[in-house]
Amino acid sequence: MRTKLITSESVTEGHPDKIADRVSDAVLDAVLAQDPQGRVACETFVMQGLVLVGGEIATEATIQPERIARRVIKEVGYTDPDFGLSHETCAVVNALRQQSPDIAQAVLKATESRAGSQDQYDLIGAGDQGIMFGYATCETPEYMPLPITMAHKLAKRLAEVRKDGSLPYLRPDGKTQVTVSYEGKRPVRVHTVLIAAQHAPEVELGDLAADIRRLVVEPVLDGWLDEDTEVLVNTSGRFVVGGPASDTGMTGRKIIVDTYGGYGSHGGGAFSGKDPTKVDRSGSYMARYVAKNVVAAGLAKECEIQVAYAIGRARPLAVNVDTFGTGIMPDDELREIVLKVFDFRPAAIIERLQLRRPIYEPFSCYGHFGRVDLSPTWEATDQVEELRRKAAERTRRLV
Repeated sequence: MRTKLITSESVTEGHPDKIADRVSDAVLDAVLAQDPQGRVACETFVMQGLVLVGGEIATEATIQPERIARRVIKEVGYTDPDFGLSHETCAVVNALRQQSPDIAQAVLKATESRAGSQDQYDLIGAGDQGIMFGYATCETPEYMPLPITMAHKLAKRLAEVRKDGSLPYLRPDGKTQVTVSYEGKRPVRVHTVLIAAQHAPEVELGDLAADIRRLVVEPVLDGWLDEDTEVLVNTSGRFVVGGPASDTGMTGRKIIVDTYGGYGSHGGGAFSGKDPTKVDRSGSYMARYVAKNVVAAGLAKECEIQVAYAIGRARPLAVNVDTFGTGIMPDDELREIVLKVFDFRPAAIIERLQLRRPIYEPFSCYGHFGRVDLSPTWEATDQVEELRRKAAERTRRLV
């Protein structure tokens, strides 16, 4: 059986790009809390001593981007100017502007409704063109690939031991990476673990490495480590200067971390800071929801859904299903069942997944999928029985 190595990474909430993602989603939530119909495309730029919040917005809500940014920075842990960013002393620039009227008219009156359709789900057009992917696999309880699941858990644990005082010398920035050895499709062991943890200057690398292994790596990866697993900590030798003091951060630069860790496909569009009329977000959430229900129903061991949209059109240009040879029926037949059960028009997605709520900030770090701890609607498996029923009907017709 062929052995292969698959690697995924994650980052902590103090990583510059993740600060930017969180501020953007916090702005979005602030709008939706007051105006569920608000439309937001918020981008954040973070550097030493400066946060710039920009983008396009159309809403009746009254929000305070400066206050939002400072609250996020404080909660992440940047409370000291020596860290390169402090919630009290940093400059915050508000560069939000009104949404383009060309985009607004395309979203608010879809091509289908202009052509005379009275279907309520034909009213809202896709906020942009593009392709979106959703993926699910049976290899973990979360229906996620094991490498990205492990990387996220390690990153969350890094933040936990910093915040609870177990490792008080840690600072907010950090990255994790896990390489898993597979035999065929089955994960068998962790091959390599890589941790980058920002720390206070007085800490010795040897002590840091021992503490990270004992309090972070071993509790999270228990049962997957063996005597040949290599655990690497701060391979640069020193990680004192981190966060925005060492690197700029921008919304949407960790899209693979946000999804499947490189295991599943990605269309290229970021999620954070975008309201649900933006199919980069809602279409990807829907595709994940469909893929997870297909796998949970036992119709395939892994499944990838691809959806393509045109700006201003409600109905997708294409929907494809790929089970990588693990399905109980041909992919084209499974696609027919999927299209009978699920509606991929943006208005239908927004309604089914209840996306006009201020729910997004918690997903800005540690992934948007597999987050059963947060009970998002797109992780529900409420269509399993309907998919099974449709599959059984197909089988009876063939008999």
